[in-house]
Amino acid sequence: MSLPSMKDVEPRQLTLESEFKFRCHKGVKCFTKCCSSISILLTPYDIVRMKTRLGISSEEFLDKYTYMEFDEKSSHPLVRLKMLDDNEKKCPFVTDEGCTIYTDRPANCRYYPVGQGIMRKGTNEEPVNAEFYFFIKEPHCLGYQEDTDWTIKSWKDDQEVSLYDDMNREWKEIQLRRDPFGKNLDSNKQAQIYTASFDMDRFRRFVFERKFLDIFEIDKEEIEIIKTDDVALMKLGFRYVKYLLMLEETLKVKEKYLKEK
Repeated sequence: MSLPSMKDVEPRQLTLESEFKFRCHKGVKCFTKCCSSISILLTPYDIVRMKTRLGISSEEFLDKYTYMEFDEKSSHPLVRLKMLDDNEKKCPFVTDEGCTIYTDRPANCRYYPVGQGIMRKGTNEEPVNAEFYFFIKEPHCLGYQEDTDWTIKSWKDDQEVSLYDDMNREWKEIQLRRDPFGKNLDSNKQAQIYTASFDMDRFRRFVFERKFLDIFEIDKEEIEIIKTDDVALMKLGFRYVKYLLMLEETLKVKEKYLKEK
């Protein structure tokens, strides 16, 4: 997610039926100001869309446009968009005319000025992951003064963000799962999670050029699909991350490999 100042977050949870007025267009004086001096967390699906749009490998995209950090509580690797090194710290994809990758912009850019989060409720035996929404009202933003009416649902539909939610949900749920004893991940496991989550081209080589397919039972049809389909490979990556974190038995080890060990 992007990180608005807490003073700019309206302190109430919204539902899909919550109403608001907003419109962003070139005619408002603040146009593109929300694209500077921000911290945007990129999801795996964001990266697939953006690197495909730019026609570059995931490795090149990550190296050129992002930086990595680690979540303080879970020690999971995270990826943030790298701003330009100028006075305004602009997004590298924004111009005076707007976003140059608009149709493939990240989920958090689509949601703005709405924020979206997910929390874990219930018990350890029966956890429930609940999504929620909130308004981000930054002082520079004049879009709230416009007269276009929305609900959270109609805004999501207009911004075509539901697909991103569907693609990102499993990854977000993984971020809520932490070691019950509070242990940090070792650097090797962090590197594997980073690759399986964000670097699809490197992960594809790992799957096909290392012992991955000798160890795990993967359906032949899925093997053919992930040779070229980054989204399918991303979903396999989520299963592998869950396996690494011992959250669920998402991958089955081949009997032959177990006997050889």
